[in-house]
Amino acid sequence: MAKDEINAFLGAGTSYEGKLQFQGSVRIDGNFLGRIDSEGTLIVGQDAKIDGEVNVGSLILSGFLKGQVIADNKVILNKTANMTGTMRTPSLVIEEGAVLDGEVIMSKRNEANLPAEEFVAQP
Repeated sequence: MAKDEINAFLGAGTSYEGKLQFQGSVRIDGNFLGRIDSEGTLIVGQDAKIDGEVNVGSLILSGFLKGQVIADNKVILNKTANMTGTMRTPSLVIEEGAVLDGEVIMSKRNEANLPAEEFVAQP
């Protein structure tokens, strides 16, 4: 399996509520409510809506995400991205047109002043 090959796909028009754990890369184009945990890459498509906690290695966001994001490597907000909430990542790329409304902490998880359990999204 290639390093950047997508292991799973939640297509447009689908909805999922719960907890998702994966290895490698996963793409979501539908709606997701809950918690996502992985050391891999989460790709959120342009029409996707995520509401919850995201703890991943890398996040590539083109859709809507509301909640808490902790990315150990990098977050990329493409021009159609809309993020509301809190984010911790050591590397952040924001394309012109992307919307980011919230708090950003530019550090690795183990360098921040707060442990992951205390880093929670504000209502």
